[in-house]
Amino acid sequence: MEKIRYLLLLTLIALTSSLVASAYDPSPLQDFCVAINNPVDGVFVNGKFCKDPKQVKADDFFYPGLNKPGNTAATPLGFAVTPVAVDQLAGLNTLGISFARLDFAPYGLNPPHTHPRGTEILVVVEGSLFVGFVASNQNNNTLFTKVLNPGDVFVFPIGQIHFQLNVGEGKAFAFAGLSSQNPGVITIANAVFGSKPPIRVDLLAKAFQVDKSVINYLQKQFS
Repeated sequence: MEKIRYLLLLTLIALTSSLVASAYDPSPLQDFCVAINNPVDGVFVNGKFCKDPKQVKADDFFYPGLNKPGNTAATPLGFAVTPVAVDQLAGLNTLGISFARLDFAPYGLNPPHTHPRGTEILVVVEGSLFVGFVASNQNNNTLFTKVLNPGDVFVFPIGQIHFQLNVGEGKAFAFAGLSSQNPGVITIANAVFGSKPPIRVDLLAKAFQVDKSVINYLQKQFS
């Protein structure tokens, strides 16, 4: 348990240090802006209304349960994420950070995806993860990869396509900090082959330089 606490503290310190140097979300102009869904008597700030400061409580800045693993059996990828963004923790509103727990079954995969509004810093707590990201066209789509073990940290720059794969025979989990209260996520395969309505088959066949039957098959998998 002490090991987990130490790794979590390490992640938070590293994330906080990077945010002090350069935060992506706008800097707040008040002590806090606890998000509320009810606009009555609220002030609209950065996508959320602010709760009256006189009604703010300690629970507005509290989220329990990251000691519990996510259900990796719920998807065929063997992966589960427990997010702590502004929708889960109202006190994060305007603060420019969020957090997540990532759980992996043996050989579980967090597939290629991107966070359009946040850099991610990840620390492995248990197991071994093969992680990496692909740079943009500007940098020749260079792939950067590493195998991470407990205590290892890796950074995924904002907007870059990245992934994590459990390469161990047992379970694995990690904590991730992100430099946005709502970093967003775009899973590449879901977006390309599972869009609603679907992207034209002939367009995707030409883009990926494959037969239309391949695109039809992939769209059925993600429909």
